[in-house]
Amino acid sequence: MPNAPEHAGPPPRRVTRVTVERGGPVVVEGPVEVVTDDGSVAVSRRFAVAICTCGRSAAYPWCDTSHRAPRPPAAEGR
Repeated sequence: MPNAPEHAGPPPRRVTRVTVERGGPVVVEGPVEVVTDDGSVAVSRRFAVAICTCGRSAAYPWCDTSHRAPRPPAAEGR
């Protein structure tokens, strides 16, 4: 059919935007459920959330901007 849509079926779902910030968190449009490596689930109903990638957040898995703090100098010989 010349006027038929290319793809029949249900309308596409809304695309979730994920933004990767170099040296910072991963920002995900919410609401979200995050499953951590130990199997626990963290839920946020916010419109966007920042997921920690540095491992230093006291609010893990959520980013608390700990990545902005200077890192202690590495010990010599390591």
